[in-house]
Amino acid sequence: MHGFANPARFLRIARWLMPLCLGAGIVIALAALGWGLFLAPAERLQGETVRIVYLHVPAAWLGMAGWSGIAIASFTELVWRHPLAGIAARACAVPGAVFTAVCLVTGSLWGRPAWGTWWVWDGRLTSMLVLLFLYFGWMALSQASEASDGAGTRAPAIFGLVGAVNIPIIHYSVIWWNSQHQPPSITTGGSAMSGAFLWPLLIAMTGFTLIFAGVVLARMRAILAHQQAEARLRRKALAQAG
Repeated sequence: MHGFANPARFLRIARWLMPLCLGAGIVIALAALGWGLFLAPAERLQGETVRIVYLHVPAAWLGMAGWSGIAIASFTELVWRHPLAGIAARACAVPGAVFTAVCLVTGSLWGRPAWGTWWVWDGRLTSMLVLLFLYFGWMALSQASEASDGAGTRAPAIFGLVGAVNIPIIHYSVIWWNSQHQPPSITTGGSAMSGAFLWPLLIAMTGFTLIFAGVVLARMRAILAHQQAEARLRRKALAQAG
């Protein structure tokens, strides 16, 4: 594990892994969306509107996975001081926030015909909205820490760990409270969905997860390149001043 924290070794791996994840993810996600939108049957009660599930569920999963990545990277940074941990957290933040926003938008589009309203303040929707605000807060705190030349870098990591409390709240909200949102259809014990809906959904989740991984790797490479360029500029400025 410590070996992968070496920036040079990470860059060698990410150089071929990033395009592989992005390419495979785009192909798989497009194939799954095509299957779900044009080949899968309409649902008996919800009709054609159920097709938004093939985007909504992967977006919800990756919104939560993004913050889980921030929390794991934050813990690693605080405990082991891995040089790539903070970079990994920063790389997860923007795609995680985007997928969370997509989840909220598609959920509202789905909720209008299903519930007769765009929004209800129930546990699942409210905790997902809180997650989006947490992303915004973490990114602002991270940028402020970076602008202060790295002073107080522990603050984003601590915030990332504290914010992780919201992840189980999102997951169990439909069980803990009387929620307008339907209970989970896929659990460790099995699935309440028929195969005609389940398989394209699982393939879509796989494709979007690979896209997420590719974007995170691309952002980590970009952040590392930026840091290395700044370090060279500082060394050059010091040499000229001396």
